[in-house]
Amino acid sequence: MANEVELRVNPGLDPAAFAPAYARDKLVRIPDVFAPETADAIEQLLARHLKWRLVFPEPTPGGRENVAILSQEDIASMGRQAMAERMQAVMQRAQNNYGYLYQAYPMIQAYISGWDPGHPIHQVTEFLNSPEFLEFGRAVIGADTITKADAQATLYARGNFLTRHTDEGHDLERRAAYTIGLTRKWEPDWGGLLTFFDDNLDISRAFVPRFNVLSIFDGRMMHSVSPVSPFAGTGRYQITGWFRDDPVGG
Repeated sequence: MANEVELRVNPGLDPAAFAPAYARDKLVRIPDVFAPETADAIEQLLARHLKWRLVFPEPTPGGRENVAILSQEDIASMGRQAMAERMQAVMQRAQNNYGYLYQAYPMIQAYISGWDPGHPIHQVTEFLNSPEFLEFGRAVIGADTITKADAQATLYARGNFLTRHTDEGHDLERRAAYTIGLTRKWEPDWGGLLTFFDDNLDISRAFVPRFNVLSIFDGRMMHSVSPVSPFAGTGRYQITGWFRDDPVGG
C-alpha cells in the first residue's frame, strides 16, 4: 500500500475545531477524516483483501469468558451441527442483552503475532499508531498522554450485532473509543447503527454507517451496534479501537 498511496489524515482538518464538541458531549463525528485516496485504499483493503475471522463470546468451564476467533477453515472443520450449537448459545446469551457476533481481523494481534507477513493491513496498523494520527486523537479528546491506538477491522454481515455495553478498561488505560467508518451507501433500514442509550435505556442518539467518518466517544457511555438486517445490501465495514495511554511496550 505504501507504494500506491500515502496514509495520512486529511490535511485540511484542524482537530482543535472538534475538541469543544467532544468536551461537551463526549462524542464527536468527524467527516472526511482521511484524504480521499487514503480512505479509498483502506476501503478496498477491507472489502477485498482480508481473511476475516468470526468473533463471538463463549463461556469456559471455569466460569470465565473466552473470545472465540474462528477462521473459515476452523468453521469448516468443525462441522455444521457443532457450529449451529455454538451459534444457538450465542443467541441465547444475546436474549439476556449480552453478546456479539461479527467478523473481524484483529489488527494488533495480527501485527504482534506476525500473521500474514507483508500484508498491507499492517501498514494501516502502523499508521494508526503514528505520531500524526495519535496527535490528532490527543487534540480532539484533550488527552496529551495517549501513547497508542488499539485497532481491529470489522465486518458486520447480515445478522451480526453487538449488544449494549460499556467499555471496560476506561479507568485504566482506555481514554476514548473510536470507529472509522468505511461503508458506502448504507440504508438506515439495514440496521448496523451505532446506538447510544440514556439512563432509562432509551435511545439518545444513533448513527447510520458512513464512509470516511471518524467517531470518537467516551466508552463509558452505554452503546451498541444494532443487528444488521437480513435484507442488507452489503456489509458494514469499519476499523474500531481505543486511544490508550498505557506504556508503549505494555
